Amino acid sequence: MESFKGIFEEYGVDYEGTRERFMDSAQMYLKLLGMLLKDENLEILGGALEDGDLNRAFEAAHTLKGVAQNMGIRPLFEAVQKIVEPLRGGQQRGDYGELYENIKNEFGKLNEFEEELKKAI
Repeated sequence: MESFKGIFEEYGVDYEGTRERFMDSAQMYLKLLGMLLKDENLEILGGALEDGDLNRAFEAAHTLKGVAQNMGIRPLFEAVQKIVEPLRGGQQRGDYGELYENIKNEFGKLNEFEEELKKAI
């Protein structure tokens, strides 16, 4: 399990908190991680930003932020947090596209994280 811990720490996931939250079940964590990677809120967020629908964008981003926080995925949480607060306030900004790209990049890293975890089990 030490290599499992190393993979978590290398990516920036809160290993101890996550381990407790998921009752030491790597299988449960991987199942939920897989569900997150298939979650439609990333696409909803992108589409809503493209359409200028800040309310819908906020709802999608807020959901992603909550899941990332519950799963201890700090890098994704931090990327989403940067877009959630301005969206919450309905701020019109020119950097939403860049912030969205950062979130998408974190999802790409999550795919790699998932693969590494699968190898370690």
